[in-house]
Amino acid sequence: MIRQLCLTSAALALGTATAARAQSAPDPQAPNAEASTDIVVVGSRGTPRLRTDTPAPVDVLSGDTLTDQGADNLTRALSALSPSFNFVPAVTSPSAAGTRPATLRGLTPDQVLVLVNGHRRHAAAVINTNNGVGRGTVPVDLNTIPASAIERIEVLRDGAAAQYGSDAIAGVINIVLRKDAGGGYASLRGGATERGDGGTLAAASRNGFSIGDGGFLTVTSEFRSRAHTNAAAVDPRFGRVTQRLGDPRSKDANLALNSEIPLGADITAYAFATAAGRFTESTPLFRLPSVSPGFYPRGFLPLIRQRTLDLGGAVGLRGAIADWNWDLSDTIGYNRADIRVANSVNTSLGAASPTSFDGGGQRYAQNIANLTIDRKIDLLAGANLAIGIEHRYEWYKLRKGEPLSYAGAGAQGFPGYNPPSPVHVDRHALSAFLDAELSLLPGLDLGGALRYEDYSDFGSRTIWKGSLFWRPAPFAAVRGAISTGFRAPSLQQQYFSTVTSQLSNGVLVNVGNFAVRDPVSRALGASPLRAETSRNYSGGIVLTPMRRLDLSIDVYRIDIKNRITFSESLTGPAVTAILLANGITNASQVRFFTNAADTRSEGIEATLHWSAGKASTGLLDLSLGYGGFRNKLTRLSTNSVLPSLPLLGTTSIGVLVDSQPLSKITANAGVTLGAFHLNANVVNYGPFRAAPLGTVQRFGPKTQVDLTLGVDAGKGTRFDLGVLNLTNVFPDQVIGQTDGRLYTEAGGLNFNGREFFARFSIRY
Repeated sequence: MIRQLCLTSAALALGTATAARAQSAPDPQAPNAEASTDIVVVGSRGTPRLRTDTPAPVDVLSGDTLTDQGADNLTRALSALSPSFNFVPAVTSPSAAGTRPATLRGLTPDQVLVLVNGHRRHAAAVINTNNGVGRGTVPVDLNTIPASAIERIEVLRDGAAAQYGSDAIAGVINIVLRKDAGGGYASLRGGATERGDGGTLAAASRNGFSIGDGGFLTVTSEFRSRAHTNAAAVDPRFGRVTQRLGDPRSKDANLALNSEIPLGADITAYAFATAAGRFTESTPLFRLPSVSPGFYPRGFLPLIRQRTLDLGGAVGLRGAIADWNWDLSDTIGYNRADIRVANSVNTSLGAASPTSFDGGGQRYAQNIANLTIDRKIDLLAGANLAIGIEHRYEWYKLRKGEPLSYAGAGAQGFPGYNPPSPVHVDRHALSAFLDAELSLLPGLDLGGALRYEDYSDFGSRTIWKGSLFWRPAPFAAVRGAISTGFRAPSLQQQYFSTVTSQLSNGVLVNVGNFAVRDPVSRALGASPLRAETSRNYSGGIVLTPMRRLDLSIDVYRIDIKNRITFSESLTGPAVTAILLANGITNASQVRFFTNAADTRSEGIEATLHWSAGKASTGLLDLSLGYGGFRNKLTRLSTNSVLPSLPLLGTTSIGVLVDSQPLSKITANAGVTLGAFHLNANVVNYGPFRAAPLGTVQRFGPKTQVDLTLGVDAGKGTRFDLGVLNLTNVFPDQVIGQTDGRLYTEAGGLNFNGREFFARFSIRY
């Protein structure tokens, strides 16, 4: 596979960098320029600008802010700082527990485009088969990137598919890596929950090296080991705890490199790479003693062990010819996930069954080649024109498990992958774009983008975006944007096929996930998948009444047609007959991907930033954020083959529109007084609805408080002590649960309770 990617890379004459780079410094007379370091490049291919001067809202989070948080991984830190970002407490499905899906604006993980240094990041190989948020999606695994390798993160909260390509329906997250040419950083963190579980040890190091005249190499490594957490209560059926409900046991080892080398006055070579290995051990539901009394007379809890390897990076050249800037490079990504089932049994094999199985695995790779050129147009003040062309190659493989893992009823907890036909597929996508900006008058900026995309398996589409930013007064500005989007089904969504164990109306069943082209799916009403299309509208105001103070308020609407999602788990006599007719005996329910729904997402977002003081006397930074999100169905298709079986029912609709918080409020304060530092985060997660046992239940709002106190000990050293979830808040409990699983895998607040940590760090 690696050889194939290398050949593809060599064969492509065009190379990458889909996002802008810094071309000149921002206007020092702009509001807040003296105090702000919030310079952003995402959302524009023109001159980098302050986040208060962007035509769409952009959150900017510095790397130091991220590492100062008490969270033990990147996504948890982001969730505490961004009101539109949600980190879902998915724990039982190995796919969700191993990649931990994250969302933006209440949409799904695969409707957010992730960039690293402006280059498209590859998705994970696995598809989430859980019954919670992110069901049926293929997310980007943010936790493969060390937090201490990050200079800043830019979160563009607006549709940007015309600028950066498909998937950017909810927005764009651009991760900018550090560019250190010297010095270093190291940290050691340990912690555990108040219950005594979730023991965590994390170590990180970063070193910068100078290369030649003006070049650099920054190397960052990170290791994290975390024991599982368990919020399950006593199972009333047995008088003891039988379930495991919480974070999986995990081990992570991550590496990141970032480098640039000037080759002359007008040419710079650059490269970055990340490598990550992860082991997770998650658990499905407890199996009753009656399932396999010969092996487990007291019942048993299967262990799903997933090993993941993730590789990514880019190499390129950028420079200038006459008045044109150019950027040429190639980006590669590869993700592999293998599953092993332990503490299990295949009941169909009787006493001959093993208790450990190789469940198979998934592989995904992509290669992106892109050429972008841009220039300022002197005849038009403030005008900038960018043109680019890009080729993307994707490859997906589903590896079968060992035969004993899927024979008969299959391994308890996770029947091995067993697609009806081999899954080893690929596709190509070619796109070309035009991006222009124009300042008609001082303080009035217009922007426009046009992109043509042609997929080898889903045809072509032209999408566009228009934007406006107007500052009628030094302290006030208005902005707005309208755009269209296009997202083709991923290869995983088209070809994934397996049997999984799911809870259906409180009963544990085997659900067959069949590809849309499979005869079983077609017989039950599946139709060929179509691409999602979207239309985004946004508008807002930005107020900068004084230096170091800014307030923004934005509203938006996102209409999405042909949402790609798992169907309802179909069951009944007709389903049973079709399964038997096709020789399927290890599943009693069926689901497949469908475009059965259109949705509308509406919301309002507000952010307030204020900083005061000087380093010599003390510093205060305060941020407040609010996000209100509403999702609803605007179309729901019926099953044309079997009208009595709905393509989407209560559970599926709830996962799509109701299972994330309807609002989120974040308050973040950082105080420095001499050698002492205090960081405080307050996050209020709004209400949401979910149907963990088949009946829709409303879950109320909850507020989490995190505190970190640090002290400088001299010579670059610092000690931190902190507590996460100071008030020991938990989500509302599931009504009617009878097995000790108190909480649902939805919303935003996890169920680890209060957690303590200590950290030592040194800068040199």
